[in-house]
Amino acid sequence: MDTSARRDRFRELHAAGTFVMPNPWDIGSATMLARLGFPALATTSGGHAASLGKRDQEVTRDELLVHAAALAAATDLPLNVDAERCFADTPAGVAETVDLIAGTGAAGLSIEDYDPAAKRIEDAVVAVERVAAAAEAARAHGMVLTARAENLLYGLGELDDTITRLQAYREAGADVLYAPGLTEPADIARVVAEAGGPVNVLARPNGPPVPALAELGVRRVSTGGALARAAYKALQAAARELLDEGTSTYAAG
Repeated sequence: MDTSARRDRFRELHAAGTFVMPNPWDIGSATMLARLGFPALATTSGGHAASLGKRDQEVTRDELLVHAAALAAATDLPLNVDAERCFADTPAGVAETVDLIAGTGAAGLSIEDYDPAAKRIEDAVVAVERVAAAAEAARAHGMVLTARAENLLYGLGELDDTITRLQAYREAGADVLYAPGLTEPADIARVVAEAGGPVNVLARPNGPPVPALAELGVRRVSTGGALARAAYKALQAAARELLDEGTSTYAAG
């Protein structure tokens, strides 16, 4: 499937129903998830950073572009790119990053409103300007743009502010709205009802399962860095057994 067809397919997936979009962290995990039958994939900033021996938010734009191109080429599935805050402080810089991500063959990307350097959520007016720049650039390439309101994830805001931001991001041109950190069904239902567009929810161990999220009207469910963390945790436990006990029961499966 060529890039244009994958972008069309990705947009179609957001038209109705609910789909799960897991987040691989390397080519091997991407091809494995594709073979299992998922309809789309997304990169994970945390998982990708871990694969490079880095912490989340330490990956460079060039490293992300290489990673995105590799995962986009690894399967025929649409790929969404976790672009963090698009590696830029200005709207023009945001648009440049979107153009570069388009060149990797990705079908979509996300932009978030948390500034890790300042350790704060960006001013709403500034955040909207950045989303608008990303949306215009993404639209020129036929890519789906997801705008993320990060305040709940970092404990820096209330649900009312989250919804107000998501509504503003939708007005600025975002195709999908995403507020990581939502776990309560009533809160999720309210975001779905009021955000103004298709909603992505992060699968959480203390949150509703996918069938329940579908009943709440969620359009897309992603896993963030959870699959990578689970894989690395299993590796760590196996290696610890080998080092401390000298046994290999971890290999029994």
